[in-house]
Formats: sequence, C-alpha cells, structure tokens
Amino acid sequence: MTQLVAMTEEQFEQYLSHSIREYAEDHIKGGRWTAENAYEESRKEYQNYLPEGVQTPDHYLYSIYDEQRDVHVGILWFARVVRGEPMAFVYDVKIDEAHRRHGYGSQAFQLMEEKVRELCLSSIGLHVFGHNKGALQMYEKLGYVPTNINMRKILE
Repeated sequence: MTQLVAMTEEQFEQYLSHSIREYAEDHIKGGRWTAENAYEESRKEYQNYLPEGVQTPDHYLYSIYDEQRDVHVGILWFARVVRGEPMAFVYDVKIDEAHRRHGYGSQAFQLMEEKVRELCLSSIGLHVFGHNKGALQMYEKLGYVPTNINMRKILE
C-alpha cells in the first residue's frame, strides 16, 4: 500500500540537493535560464518557497512510501496558495527511476486529494514542463486539464 509520510529533515536535505540541480536543468531545457545562471536562480527559488524547510507554513512535503515493499519510492510537495481562490498547488512530484511506471505517482496524487480535501480546498493546480511527456500523460489520466499553455519555436 502506498502512503504519504511527512518528509524528515534528512530526506529534505537530500531532496533539496538533487532538486535544485534538476530544476535548473529543466529551466535551461525550457529556455527560461542560461547555463551560467540556472543553478543560482534555482537555489534562490527554493529558498524563497521553502525558507523554513519542511517547517515552512502551508507547505506539505512527503515521502512516497510503499509499505508492502518497505521502500521509499519518491516525493510529493504541495502547498496551500491563493490564486484567485485558495487552492492546492503541486510544486514537485518525483518517482525514483527504478519505481516509475508502477502506479506510484497516480496513487500519491489520489492520497494528496484526500489531504487537500481535509484542508477544505476545492482544486489542485500544477505546472508541467512541455518536454515531460510521461507526467503530462499521468496528469491527463487523473483528470487535470490545461489552463494555459506557453509555447516557443527555436529558430536556426
């Protein structure tokens, strides 16, 4: 059975070290940042969003845990935000490479929906990079619909 377990400080530090680099790489690939400034910009954004780490108010950081196999399979981070109306916003979800395509992401999102309802929030938003086709497919399967789309064309 899949569970969402509150992230520990140690897990958060491990998560942060990998995520700052990965987020920078995604923004380089997406064209928002250059390779020269991406790591520093990524670090600043994480510091801005999570100034108190796992204790940051209104932010919920979880380890995705497979109880039957006794193994950590990924992470999920969402927050209560106000964007017109109060809602949940997914900042990050990662399933470890060895555990992808086994339903953990979908199960984690279903568990998150329960937690979001407990917070009396009625919607969940998220951002997905266009090059992340696997995530796009999962979100569509779970009933998420695009609310706006940014596009670009690279000229030779």
